[in-house]
Amino acid sequence: MFFYVIGALAIIAILLYIVNYNGFISLRNKLDEAYATMDVYLKKRYDLIPNLVETVKGYAAHEKDTLENVIKARNMALASQGPEQKQANETAFAGSLKSLFALSENYPELKADAGFRQLSDQLMNLENEISQARKYYNAVVKTFNSQIAMFPGNIVANMMNLTPYEYFMAESSERENVQVKF
Repeated sequence: MFFYVIGALAIIAILLYIVNYNGFISLRNKLDEAYATMDVYLKKRYDLIPNLVETVKGYAAHEKDTLENVIKARNMALASQGPEQKQANETAFAGSLKSLFALSENYPELKADAGFRQLSDQLMNLENEISQARKYYNAVVKTFNSQIAMFPGNIVANMMNLTPYEYFMAESSERENVQVKF
């Protein structure tokens, strides 16, 4: 009888381990998928920026430093590896985009340009998609981090050497209200 109880407990422990292990693998795959989805939208934005900069160049050729800074920040963000570096470079890139749109305020004929307006609309749509992708990524991060902190998942997480993921958060400069008028 004693061996049956021990055997039943061992089977329950093994089943709990398997369920938690598979759950963590599934969540880690969702994290990878969520990050990759966000990365696709960011890549689309990176691809759009040179067209936007070229359009602005036609109207504001003497603003060379601002335009070069936007391209430099874009290239750094594009070359980012991993969530932490990506987040830091995204913050710098967002700041350079703000300066690009602030520059457009000084050129009414640029704001009236159909190509510039179309590119601006595309960028606005991409920013919305990026925002949604960030929300999804952060939701999966929350689920994953909760699972590795709660019992019995924390035991399996320790055995798998899992650590919490970082949220993809807005930097303090991104939290400031920005007024862009076209």
